[in-house]
Amino acid sequence: MSTAKASRTGSGESGASGSSYHHGNLREALIAEGLALAAEGGLEAVSIREVARRVGVSPAAPFRHFPDKVALMTAVAEEAMARFQVEIAAALARETSDDPIRRIRAIGKAFLDWARRNPTHFEIISSRRAIDFAGSASLGADNARIQAQMVSLLEEAGRRGLLRVDDPQLIQITGRALVYGLARMLIDGQFSSWGVAEDEAEDVMERSLDLFLAGLLKHPVTEERS
Repeated sequence: MSTAKASRTGSGESGASGSSYHHGNLREALIAEGLALAAEGGLEAVSIREVARRVGVSPAAPFRHFPDKVALMTAVAEEAMARFQVEIAAALARETSDDPIRRIRAIGKAFLDWARRNPTHFEIISSRRAIDFAGSASLGADNARIQAQMVSLLEEAGRRGLLRVDDPQLIQITGRALVYGLARMLIDGQFSSWGVAEDEAEDVMERSLDLFLAGLLKHPVTEERS
């Protein structure tokens, strides 16, 4: 079982640090410290040598599992994506309504909340500049799973006659661009230039998501859905 499948209980960047190395779980310990280093200092802070030092093994030991930094960072991205999947599942579990629009909102808000709390993990996965995304079976599968969830919900919304536009792919791309852009604005500190205080940014992002979803609806938003 890969570490991405084995450690889906954590979700925040701060939870990655402090992993203890025991014989037989070196790979998992290296990934955990890679997550912690990225959270503390960004992508540039991660090196195989520093990860080895923090785990307490020789500089050569990690190469038994990761031939280079790209391989290590890809494994780190897989773990970050696994934790993101946990957040999506939890958000959908909390949304008890079967209204597909409300469930789409739950996924969108989970994305924004996760990116806000885990900016470096968001950067690792979204930029893809430090990882081999195409070469990772789990990253591609997890990404496809999220897209399939969205398509299923949009198709259900279409069957119920809720949508003004019958184009799930375009809706999904537009929604992705929205939440990705909002997350980038937050992480890059751009909200202040739009007159949004730091403690107001989360509310603005959530209301932006609601504005997008309201624009999809064929009929006015009801009190129950708002």
